[in-house]
Amino acid sequence: MFKKSNTAPKQGLSIIIVGCGKVGLTLIEQLVKEGHDITVIDKRYERIQETTNLYDIMGIVGNGASYSVQMEAGIENTDLIIAVTDSDELNLLCCTVAKRVGNCAAIARVRNPDYSEEVVYLREKLGLVLIINPELEAAKEAARILYLPTALEVNSFAHGQAELIKFKVPVHNILHTMTVAKLGHTLTNDILICAIERNNEVHIPNGDFQILSGDILSFVAQRQAARSFLRQIGFNTKQVKNAMIIGGSKASYYLAKELINNGIDVKIIEQNKEHCQLLSVALPKAIIINGDGTDQDLLKEEGLEQIEAFIPLTGIDEENIILTLHAKQVSNAKVITKINRLNFKEVINSLDLGSLVYPSYITSEAIIAYVRARKNSLNSSNIETLYHMFDHRVEAIELRVLEASSVTGIALKDLNLKKDTLISFINRNGHIIIPTGNDCIAVGDTVMIVTKQTGFDNIKDITK
Repeated sequence: MFKKSNTAPKQGLSIIIVGCGKVGLTLIEQLVKEGHDITVIDKRYERIQETTNLYDIMGIVGNGASYSVQMEAGIENTDLIIAVTDSDELNLLCCTVAKRVGNCAAIARVRNPDYSEEVVYLREKLGLVLIINPELEAAKEAARILYLPTALEVNSFAHGQAELIKFKVPVHNILHTMTVAKLGHTLTNDILICAIERNNEVHIPNGDFQILSGDILSFVAQRQAARSFLRQIGFNTKQVKNAMIIGGSKASYYLAKELINNGIDVKIIEQNKEHCQLLSVALPKAIIINGDGTDQDLLKEEGLEQIEAFIPLTGIDEENIILTLHAKQVSNAKVITKINRLNFKEVINSLDLGSLVYPSYITSEAIIAYVRARKNSLNSSNIETLYHMFDHRVEAIELRVLEASSVTGIALKDLNLKKDTLISFINRNGHIIIPTGNDCIAVGDTVMIVTKQTGFDNIKDITK
């Protein structure tokens, strides 16, 4: 056992994390920052040693599904166990043992398509609060981008009623030198600019902020209003007609299935012949090519130069990056790059890789949203959705307002909001309100906050 240093008692939850991989480390980093008491379990001595040297947590070397190991980790007094090893079965077993021994909530990472159809059944029968499938969620994120290919990112809020869309302002675009206030006066009031990145610095803009070519801009709007705005400023809003996917991974299967269901032609290039046969059965409407997806001649032969979307989903980041850069050289395809590694972000961001998808971040965000809601379950708000923007420098948080408080029934212009905090929309009974200063938050609303602050879990957190 590796013990943490003696520190003052924390006000957060007691959490056991099983698995010290990419997702586990992402969770540890964020949850320690938010003041939770973390114990991590992993079979690898070196990984536990490295992690406990980095963070003020307790580490145990062993099998996370073992009764004795869980007892050593303090399962009887734990609020939450999160199992994110590479094995679906081990994750489910960890949670099953924990539920029998302790009185804790349980979350499991489950990636196998065989289980993806049974998520509701597994969650109910095993008593889990959450089952997370990073490959499926990454595929959904990629699909949303391909439905609006001029965007860099498209994220859904308010059960799909609102979207947060990120794009780069082109040279000579109508937005160049326009202030945020003028945009509202001359183009549309149906969108709200949430954040702007310029020269690696992120701004939560006020009305006087001037937009420039090259800015990375995020805005929120209802789905149709978002597309109308993008058309106004000269963007194509039609979804792609066809897509080429490299690699027959789980994410490839999920993405191909989603795209085919929405009328997009899909071609998958996979090197393993047996895997190709399985994909052919699972995806009868897709074209499955048995070949090396990193072979330039094969890519050309299969129509890379004419394809509308290109998504390398190999298990190797370097291959995905090289394939994306090659595709951008020889075609006008919309490219999406899946990145598994969480280091070298500055180098990756300096490359022109189109839209980036990080499965580890998608997984950790859903879990952190649950943790914050659980910590705050007795208060007047609950987190519906949590999304990190611009390399975790900005948070977009959708909060449900369950009871009256110091921020309800008051005109937004009269609220003393914390610095770099913006109320971007109010969802009232399924109607999305892009707020003005005269609007109020009401009980029953969900409210999306965009902020450079961190740790918000209650609507009252938005004021000073």
